[in-house]
Amino acid sequence: MILPFIRIISLLLVIVATTMLFPAGIALYYGETTALWSFLISILISWAAGAVFLFAGRGRKLKMSTRSGFAVVACAWTFASFLGAFPLYLSGCFLSFTDAFFESVSGFTTTGATILASVEVLPISMNVWRCQMHWLGGMGIVALTVALMPLLGVGGFQLIKAETTGPEKGKFTPKITVTAKILWFIYLAFTIIQTVLLMAAGMNFTDAVSHSFASLGTGGYSTRNASIGAYNSPAIDWICTVFMILGGVNFTLYYRAIQRNGKEIFENTELKAYLVIILISVLIVAISILPQYGNFLTSIRYSAFQVVSIITTTGFSTADFTKWAPPAQLVLFFLMFIGGCSGSTGGNIKVIRWVVLGKQMMNEIRRMLHPHGVFSIRLNGRAGRKDLVYSVSAFIFLYFMLVLVTTIVASFDGADIITSFTSSLAMVGNIGPGFGKVGPVENYGFFSPFTKWWFSFAMIAGRLELYTMLVFFMPVYWKK
Repeated sequence: MILPFIRIISLLLVIVATTMLFPAGIALYYGETTALWSFLISILISWAAGAVFLFAGRGRKLKMSTRSGFAVVACAWTFASFLGAFPLYLSGCFLSFTDAFFESVSGFTTTGATILASVEVLPISMNVWRCQMHWLGGMGIVALTVALMPLLGVGGFQLIKAETTGPEKGKFTPKITVTAKILWFIYLAFTIIQTVLLMAAGMNFTDAVSHSFASLGTGGYSTRNASIGAYNSPAIDWICTVFMILGGVNFTLYYRAIQRNGKEIFENTELKAYLVIILISVLIVAISILPQYGNFLTSIRYSAFQVVSIITTTGFSTADFTKWAPPAQLVLFFLMFIGGCSGSTGGNIKVIRWVVLGKQMMNEIRRMLHPHGVFSIRLNGRAGRKDLVYSVSAFIFLYFMLVLVTTIVASFDGADIITSFTSSLAMVGNIGPGFGKVGPVENYGFFSPFTKWWFSFAMIAGRLELYTMLVFFMPVYWKK
């Protein structure tokens, strides 16, 4: 087990290090010498270490069990976060490694919570790297690794099972590596399209590509202190809104669209619920803030952006929603419990789980009226798995238990109840901004080092659907 474990982690780190060539090129172009060297040192160390382990045991067929898959995925995200933190720390942009690691974890898990009071003082290349971590983590750094698994002779399905978000896994090709490659090509195509559109709307190249990384990765890091609001552009707002929505959709549906399998898309229960929730929320918020903006189209613009940003767990902002009318704040608060679709780059509980619970509630009402009736939960026009309700209920219970514990940890730093609770929701749900001292114009820098490390664990656990990280605390995992 040790050799395949080390080789897979090495491959992952080599991939992540190689992607640093892009921000390193940006640093070279803008003459950011310190930043350039911090990238090059991180790249060379990763390449050197990776080369040793990747060539060790070459030619041997390696098998991956479900148990070892959990271990590899958990370590993959942890080690990737450590590697991502090195340039941030070596460049001197962060005074402590704790802060750099928190920022890196927040990047890879697409949380978008920052400890920085100002991001505009950072080198351009470092801001690009912060946003690029969203892009890598959005589709899943493990999924990228799986796409290259044939190089190691390792089957990748167990890794995808451990990493893929949501109760339903999207496997639509005979080989899981082919699946991973197709998803990444679609992801890349969306990124290029959004970058071109943002440049046409007035952004320069580095800002456009950075915000494309963050929008599709549903991360929320920005190159501006005021986030997207700094541009004060309706065109940019709507472009980002559309691509945040696209990032929150199950990516397997895009493959179906390419196959011209429209029936499966239109019958998708989760997608319909996702779009309905967005539409209703946008209308309620827009009506609530209409007196503040005085124009319905303007209120729709700001409402749509904030609603989509929260439900997709992106965390961008164009307004300080903590100053909005109470009904608008309440809607955004409730959206913090929902999240995007399963198989998307979005985090949180996911729409499909709430759909399952809602359908089960209706079944219980029917059962009261017809005690001897047999009722099933139908998803996508078909009966769902019988154990689906149990798995969803267990997940949501575990989710709120982790939120509770994280809230208690945050409260020991003297944070008020609103700040402690919403920051915990933001960490576990990979949302980014909360309310109180962690609102859209605030940051997480005031928390203690211990709390930041706990937040880092909570972010990774939330990104990996909880079980992948928490299974190690169960005695049954360690029994042979």
